Amino acid sequence: MQKINFDFNYRKTTQALDYFADKSGGRINRMKALKLIYLADRYHLRKYGRLITNDTYFAMDNGPVASGAKDLAEESDFSSREAQNYASNYIESSTKYDFVSKKPVDKAELSSSDWEALDYAWDRFGHLDEWGIVDLTHKYPDWEKHKLSLKLVDRVQMDLNDFLDDPALQVDKCFELTDKDRQIRREQLEEALAIESIWG
Repeated sequence: MQKINFDFNYRKTTQALDYFADKSGGRINRMKALKLIYLADRYHLRKYGRLITNDTYFAMDNGPVASGAKDLAEESDFSSREAQNYASNYIESSTKYDFVSKKPVDKAELSSSDWEALDYAWDRFGHLDEWGIVDLTHKYPDWEKHKLSLKLVDRVQMDLNDFLDDPALQVDKCFELTDKDRQIRREQLEEALAIESIWG
């Protein structure tokens, strides 16, 4: 199936990273924050048919990674200058592994459903440390299907359609879907991809 790529929303992603840093007392481990972004995006896609971040996801050794969010959190030159400048107003590295919140989240950048998904991720998974949350994300089928490939390569692009598949029964699904809901979400993704290919 064709991989689905959208126009990365660095403003919402910055606010999501800032939100998780703020919820952690102003400082958060970078890897933990990126896994929380994934869980919030997974929830939002399953419930509302779109990501918060519009990011491109890769399976890596330590679980799913939103590429653009990683670049922002690491202050990487892979981010555009515009994105770097925007993010630097809200977050900055404090150590090799952490970043801090510099000022309050700009609530106007996020929709009510975005807030719902971010709150869900924090309330359900925010108590985990970075390695606990890595172990959790390894249980989701959208990452697990690439486990063998990751013995040969550093990363594999993930298919957003796989976010709609359910993990094992004991793992939080990040929103329950009926078979009908799942089909509707798949159709929404295909429609969104078609629109993006025209306007992107």
